[in-house]
Amino acid sequence: MVERRPLFTFFCHLLLILGIVSIALPVWLALVATTHENTAFATGTPLWFGDLGFSVFGELFRNESAFNNSELPITLMLVNSLIMALCITVGKLSISILSAYAVVFFRFPGRMLAFWMIFFTLMLPVEVRIMPTFEVIANLNMLNSFYGLTIPLIASATATFLFRQFFLTVPAELVEAARIDGAGPIKFFFDILLPLSRTNIAALFVITFIYGWNQYLWPLLITTDSDYYTIVMGIKQMLGVVDGVIEWNKIMATTLIAMLPPVIVVIVMQKAFVKGLVDSEK
Repeated sequence: MVERRPLFTFFCHLLLILGIVSIALPVWLALVATTHENTAFATGTPLWFGDLGFSVFGELFRNESAFNNSELPITLMLVNSLIMALCITVGKLSISILSAYAVVFFRFPGRMLAFWMIFFTLMLPVEVRIMPTFEVIANLNMLNSFYGLTIPLIASATATFLFRQFFLTVPAELVEAARIDGAGPIKFFFDILLPLSRTNIAALFVITFIYGWNQYLWPLLITTDSDYYTIVMGIKQMLGVVDGVIEWNKIMATTLIAMLPPVIVVIVMQKAFVKGLVDSEK
């Protein structure tokens, strides 16, 4: 029997409402800001819709309008961000699942040493090793390219560790049965292990896609050509006003557009994402 505690229930709902408001309020202010002229922000932040409606969104895509005397095509930046996020996501998942597969199901000298070396890289994020990584990319002539944007961010010790922990739960009887049926390492991986890992893959896909989409520091460092600007970089460039008025309505509209792809990915893969995180067999 579940004990009813009205006060505790009220407190939980209050915290939930406050959390929703704290997240939704900035989004609401950004949406409202897109409907106002830039002069409206001189006296404060509007809280209700203005006279422009949502014409700013159409202008962004229709005219590829200039921001502060510099052309920043919104469509191209979205495509660049999508390419970068997908390459990082697919690369991370592919390398991580194969690394975990090798560590768990193969016996070779230095197997655990290799795993712990991968695991120790968790203490060295991109921000810590950014200068030597930049030097390597520069020496390989990969500046201002999708190779330079994605390859240094592909390896993931976190995903390798999570896949390894899942693979350790696979019963030895299943591996032995596959071996008796004549399944080699490749067939066992693709026909048995990969289908069993689909919820883990879905959860890590969402996490790594958002990670790749939101990258700012690394693209800013290695990209000077506007043809390779990502949407997150573009928002920062729009704020760089030397002599003029900051076009807040267009900046807020671009910010909302930049939020949509990660939101769509989370909504589409919500069930698999949650199951991958809370599955009791993990």
